[in-house]
Amino acid sequence: MGDFHGYAGYTQVLASFPKEEVNSMDTNIPSSPLDPKQVKTAFKAFKKRLKLTQLDEDSKLGGGPMSGGSHSSIVAIQPPSEFSQEVWQELVRQGKLKPAGRGMFELVKDL
Repeated sequence: MGDFHGYAGYTQVLASFPKEEVNSMDTNIPSSPLDPKQVKTAFKAFKKRLKLTQLDEDSKLGGGPMSGGSHSSIVAIQPPSEFSQEVWQELVRQGKLKPAGRGMFELVKDL
């Protein structure tokens, strides 16, 4: 066989296989469904990071012990980078998160 590089080489290699074999190659590629355990772990990590971010913000608000006890205005954060964007999109699809723009997400409030 010749020297195969890049897309042209790939198409040459595919052309050398019988058509039936090429078609079976395409259908045997496993679609990688998201692991439900990974989605659940990501959701827990998101909630924990949001809570810690809010607590951190609350501690910086100032005011003494007699103040009104202001609460954080943080409602959206960037999700933990340990998980893929597909995981966050799945949580949006499930209705647990909603996009807040600029790569940030917020929790959907239960009614």
